Amino acid sequence: MQFAANKFQEHLGTVPTATTPEYKHREDGSKMKALAWFGTKDVRMVEAPVPDITDPTDVIVKVTGTTICGSDLHLYHGEIMTLQKGDILGHEFMGVVDRIGPNVTNLKPGQRVVASFQIACGQCEYCQKKLSSFCDRTNNSSLMNYMYGHRDAGFFGYSHLTGGFPGGQAEYVRVPFGEVNLLPIPDNVTDEQVIYLSDVLPTSYHAVKDTGVKEGDVVGVWGLGPIGQCVARWAKAMGASRVIGIDKVPERLAFAREKSGIETLDFTEHTDVVKRLQEIAPGGLDVAIDAGSFHDPKTMAHKVQKTLMLETDVSEIHNEMIMSVKKMGRCGIIAAYAGYTNGFNIGALMEKGVRFIGNGQAPVHLWWEEILNDWIIPGKFDPTFMITHRVPIEDMDKLYVAFDQRKGGVEKVFVETQFSNPPAPGCPKTTRVEEWAN
Repeated sequence: MQFAANKFQEHLGTVPTATTPEYKHREDGSKMKALAWFGTKDVRMVEAPVPDITDPTDVIVKVTGTTICGSDLHLYHGEIMTLQKGDILGHEFMGVVDRIGPNVTNLKPGQRVVASFQIACGQCEYCQKKLSSFCDRTNNSSLMNYMYGHRDAGFFGYSHLTGGFPGGQAEYVRVPFGEVNLLPIPDNVTDEQVIYLSDVLPTSYHAVKDTGVKEGDVVGVWGLGPIGQCVARWAKAMGASRVIGIDKVPERLAFAREKSGIETLDFTEHTDVVKRLQEIAPGGLDVAIDAGSFHDPKTMAHKVQKTLMLETDVSEIHNEMIMSVKKMGRCGIIAAYAGYTNGFNIGALMEKGVRFIGNGQAPVHLWWEEILNDWIIPGKFDPTFMITHRVPIEDMDKLYVAFDQRKGGVEKVFVETQFSNPPAPGCPKTTRVEEWAN
């Protein structure tokens, strides 16, 4: 699939943009550790050139914390198109400002910052509304334009379908339009509290806000990875009367019950999810949110279709959601999807009047200051609840395997570099992946 997609992208050409993914290398030839993609289930630690200022609005960030995201597994499995060998992955990271371009005036070297996973120009009509994930001027992928009719913003470390920008699973990152895409962090919060402002926190918050969770709602959450765990907590914070999490991983189900205080449904025990939800939530859910994704089809029919490339994505979760919500209920999709699916129950969607909402890639800039100032700093939401492990960046390739196989009860991982601060009180100490993933 990668060869064909890259060839088709090459045939289409690229779209002119306000920046480019290519960066200048340091004149001294210095190298950095980075995680790069080389094929399906083949990621490797490499020595890559340290980036230098390329455009006058660039900022070079010295990474003090990075992580792995569930959506990175789509890259690991080769399910996102236009990956190329040697691509540096990772889209969630923070650090300190190392160098600034001549046009950067509001940041200075040594300042702590978090990067948004999307690269926004700050000037187009979407950026003016802080809808940063929909920026029109940073993603050069004509293939995305061909598939969707429009393009998302460029993203860090997420294939050439999103611009081909080198990612944050590295010791240094070049951040285009640095004044726009970096959030200064005050000294009274720890790295562990703020690193996930880059993606997980705004993404989960956006799912709840955009799908319209309100006081008294009964909410179902499909998928209890880090996004799903945060969705559950945000839903409760918005006044949901009940939250029911659906998953199959025992550690994640237990984590949700014990740490977030929600109800859970194990779909290996209750294979008819709709029937079980109708039993425990008579009348139906008010809101259903997909925080899982297309990666792991449940039924043989979809496994075969996906294997034969008759579909790229799977509609099983969405059919369960549509069937489980009340008439005029709301369904939100924050999980990552890439292409086409078969067997979608469009009849039930129409006949029940279901509001079916693609939440989109979350616009981080719309929410990150609100989450920081209104929730994290006052102590109303502590993101460190989801951090189960801390490992050095040297173990990043091994972490992909462990995270994919959900070893050791892994939820969210803080990945440190040589520039990281020591672990904050109450957060996991540094371990090696081999210590807990066997």
